[in-house]
Amino acid sequence: MSETFDRSREFEAIVEAYERGGGDPSVLLDRRFASFVVSGNRILSSNSVPGVVLEGQETETGVRAYVKVEPGTKVPFPVHLCFGMLPREGLQEITSEFEIGEGANVKFLAHCSFPNAANVRHIMDSRVHVGHDAEMEYSETHFHGRRGGTEVVPRTEVQVEAGGRFRNQFKLITGRVGKLNIELNSELKEGAVCDLEVKVYGRGDDEIRVRESVYLNGTGSRGLVRSRIVVTEEAQSEVLGEIVGNAPFTRGHVDCVEIVQGERAKAKALPLLQVLDPTAKLTHEAAIGSVDKRQVQTLMARGLSEEEAVEVIVRGLLK
Repeated sequence: MSETFDRSREFEAIVEAYERGGGDPSVLLDRRFASFVVSGNRILSSNSVPGVVLEGQETETGVRAYVKVEPGTKVPFPVHLCFGMLPREGLQEITSEFEIGEGANVKFLAHCSFPNAANVRHIMDSRVHVGHDAEMEYSETHFHGRRGGTEVVPRTEVQVEAGGRFRNQFKLITGRVGKLNIELNSELKEGAVCDLEVKVYGRGDDEIRVRESVYLNGTGSRGLVRSRIVVTEEAQSEVLGEIVGNAPFTRGHVDCVEIVQGERAKAKALPLLQVLDPTAKLTHEAAIGSVDKRQVQTLMARGLSEEEAVEVIVRGLLK
């Protein structure tokens, strides 16, 4: 009885953090939506729907999760995933495997919440397989507290079969980043498409490291790697976007924009392109600079302070 009550209270607390991070808590109680809620190393709820299987196993330091979408399944509602930790200190290790069957179509909305973190380490190790002509979208939003005591280390390996499509978005703009170290590698077969996007707002002494790689191994495959990073105060960022054209008629583009606001903030952008087939075409653009002064002056003329004007511009970039 006490265990059930304890988990119920923890569920309420993690759902509250989920809502503060931009999630809709009602979907976690609606049986029409597939959902999976984890706090620390506890699975607080799990709901599968026809065509979508969600399984999990608790470990000493986290959870192992398995997600399967049956071939041909068109999931009508997003699958909601909630990961978080409520204590100020601790380690959470999530190992996940996604199997998206041939011809399936699914969207995942993931929220990771660490509202009280002073010394929390969150490690995510994911394997993703997108089947032939299948489509998968994964949108992950983080909500962190103001202490900057969170270290987030996501590692993702993606394989997209012929004709498949994979889109991944990572967003961390609420609260302090702390330390962030993203690494994502994707391999694409014939006609497959991959779209990767990262948006992060660093403050204080936050450290941001992003490395995303797309290997165009199949004829006619395409990849896009985008990043929008803002660093202020003493925050630092380093972004590497890599695309390798291994096959005929592949196309890829790296697009990186970093805003540096403050004399001690530092940013580095490293687009890396490799063409191993003469018919492949890869392009890149990278821009690093401060907020446009004319835009700031325009907003200040409308009654905003300089700080408020900069914040509006930054939020617009990260929207």
